[in-house]
Amino acid sequence: MRVIYLVSACLAGENCRYDGKNSRIEAIAELVRQGRAIPVCPEQMGGLSTPRSPCEIVRSGDGGIKVMSRDGRDCTREFRIGAEKTLAIAKAHGIKKAILKSKSPSCGCGQVYDGTFSGKLTEGHGITARLLMDHQIEVFTENDKDV
Repeated sequence: MRVIYLVSACLAGENCRYDGKNSRIEAIAELVRQGRAIPVCPEQMGGLSTPRSPCEIVRSGDGGIKVMSRDGRDCTREFRIGAEKTLAIAKAHGIKKAILKSKSPSCGCGQVYDGTFSGKLTEGHGITARLLMDHQIEVFTENDKDV
């Protein structure tokens, strides 16, 4: 059976979220068990620990973005490294689809938290989701009906 998807490791049941928990979805865990999906956690692959301070994307006035932790640490470098490593895995396996955790500063697709740590959402994509899309990999979230 051919690997078809990259999936956020937290959706497959791995305790890799910022709070040390997971967001397990049985159907996604089953794809991994069947060998049809590879779980990835870009934040861990970028060198961040679990648990860790929550992070959000902060946009600057000039259109640039940073990923900042709630405690004020700039984690942009780690997020970019994790995104590049995730892309390398996708390319190595010829993967063209990903199911990623919604709202995440790494994996969010369509909406992410707005950078104020207030729980408000804004239009946009996480660092990894954007990089995958830029390389013609179709990105879904766990909330998409087509998954």
